[in-house]
Amino acid sequence: MGSPHPRDLGLAGARALVQRAVDKAEQLGLRGAVAVVGASGTLLTASRMDAGGPGGMARARSKAWISATQQIPSSEHLHRMTTIAPPVAAGFAQASPEALFPGAGGMPVSAGGVVVAGIAASGATVSPFFPEGVDPRVVSADGRPANPEDLLIAYALSVPYTGQHGDDQKRWEQRFGDLAVDPADSLGMAPAPPAGRQAQLDWARGLCDAAMDAATRRGVRVAVTVVDRGGDPVQQDLMDGAPAGGVAVAQAVAGAAALFDCGSGDLGARFGLPDGGAVTALAALVVPPVLGVPGGLPVRDSGQVVAGLGVGGGDPAVCADIARIALDAS
Repeated sequence: MGSPHPRDLGLAGARALVQRAVDKAEQLGLRGAVAVVGASGTLLTASRMDAGGPGGMARARSKAWISATQQIPSSEHLHRMTTIAPPVAAGFAQASPEALFPGAGGMPVSAGGVVVAGIAASGATVSPFFPEGVDPRVVSADGRPANPEDLLIAYALSVPYTGQHGDDQKRWEQRFGDLAVDPADSLGMAPAPPAGRQAQLDWARGLCDAAMDAATRRGVRVAVTVVDRGGDPVQQDLMDGAPAGGVAVAQAVAGAAALFDCGSGDLGARFGLPDGGAVTALAALVVPPVLGVPGGLPVRDSGQVVAGLGVGGGDPAVCADIARIALDAS
């Protein structure tokens, strides 16, 4: 008998979706972030491609959250928000802080007829606009225009292409004029080669893997985040069965370590702040979230901070130990 409780897509399945999206994005010449959010509204995994730029992760996560929790494409949600009374739309946004970016492009993920997640992409060049120099065959599906952002999500889900932005033909004519592509020559949904130009992302995933391996050996389940030196996430993962709140903790302790070049548990002492309230005041000065509890460590290269690693969801001392083990193994 199945569980009576709602379930999220497992981490392995979520990561597989992200990898397919990254493969197609690299083939299309796109750079950005891909996020998968569970039906519970919890981030399961997210990856930022090399040179994807900060900010894309937050937008992708928001659209994925909308698709997962509202169980509809984010384009349909956007349509609803722009046709209902403004006070109602504003109320929805206020009551749903994860839905701050109601853009098109997110899609629900179903298993057995039940929505188990949502997936979306955004970032530096992830958009419905065609990349410079792109082969028109690669951005067409069955002989019809296909905008890159919606294409990579359809490819990730292995579903027929459906444009969400509503202006595929217009954008096509602006770029390619009246050029026609034979359906047999359309390559938009053709297999994409494995992404091979994602050195930073591969490194960040490896660091998260090392942390999750260490957590498994300790018999705990955690969330893991690698952020860049500015505190923006590069890779985030939530182990199956880990506390959902660990996602926020992992990101915040990783951000503290990267932004202030110290273990997150030493944040207060680093600035001579004796109490938690003072650390909270310090956190209010920076945009990425930071948290002054153990679990986050700076990552250095030639003595310079290049990233932060954060582990959350368990005892902070244990999380800090897991982070140290992962760094030592990297």
